[in-house]
Amino acid sequence: MTRHELATEILRDPRFTREFTRLPMSGEPHANIDADATESIRVGGPLDNDGSVHARLRRAITGRLSVKAARSYRPRIEEIVQEQLASLQQAEARPIDLTAAYSEPISARVHCLVMGVPADREDEYFDVFVGASTLQDKFDFARARLAEKRGAPSVDVLSDLASSDLSRHEKEGLALVMLSAGRDSVAHLISTSTVALLREDRSQWEWLRTNPEGMVRAVEEFVRVGSLFLTLFSRTAKEDVVYDSLTVRAGESVSVALPAANRDPRRFDRPDTFDVQRDAYGHLGFGYGIHGCAGQQVARVAITEAISALLRGLPTLELVDADQLRPMPFAHPVATYKTGAVRVEW
Repeated sequence: MTRHELATEILRDPRFTREFTRLPMSGEPHANIDADATESIRVGGPLDNDGSVHARLRRAITGRLSVKAARSYRPRIEEIVQEQLASLQQAEARPIDLTAAYSEPISARVHCLVMGVPADREDEYFDVFVGASTLQDKFDFARARLAEKRGAPSVDVLSDLASSDLSRHEKEGLALVMLSAGRDSVAHLISTSTVALLREDRSQWEWLRTNPEGMVRAVEEFVRVGSLFLTLFSRTAKEDVVYDSLTVRAGESVSVALPAANRDPRRFDRPDTFDVQRDAYGHLGFGYGIHGCAGQQVARVAITEAISALLRGLPTLELVDADQLRPMPFAHPVATYKTGAVRVEW
């Protein structure tokens, strides 16, 4: 689905379900994992459920992801960003890959902060969830961190999850989802937004640098234009659904094409133009409806702080090259874009 209005209707229509997932991939995606992991993934995924089941799972993790909670993280997120900026500034070899040296570390450390992964486990988290690892490795990490929270709870998502009324398998499956989901989107948006700001005449970069109050609106344009997802997870009709001239038969699946919906000229003026001063509210970059991104408020804070720090700390930053300026394979069958290296200098 490429039209913004129709995409919004489908994402909120209860006649569509997420209980069936159709992806263009062969084989068994959950092969080579133990029985506990298999059952936990089956019952603990909020993206794969609807109605009361979905609401029950989501309720267990959203307390630490609200607008108020996201604001409370801002001081520590600012510290994380400044630490990564200092590391970037001290780099002797240039150009440097902004994705590897800045975007990925910030997204991973912010994720650890909100989830409740202790500082002495951050490197392990990075190895497992950013580096190359198996699904079993990821599940084992999630299970271990959840067990630690049962014995020593704190103020974080995993602690809330550990003390919830969910079953053990639901908790472990949801912990895996929460530790996996969203981090890559934040890293992608930091890198992709920087590329967009530095391309061509740099006028958008310079405007934001001299008008920092414009970042509140600009971050919505970052997400509208730079979303990681090419398509959202499919929705399957539970009954025949008719929208004007479109009919989706029961059992048929549809997917929303985010780049197209977010560039629909019926919704956005000059849709193919990147403009940090536009009103981009209403974009679908974080999804929509009951399956919309649970961590989007935290993502907004992290992206805002990361880009703002570059504008202040490296005002002469220049784009040398970026992998994403050329066609690359998709990162996942969902499908999602690869971020690639973003080489910068100053």
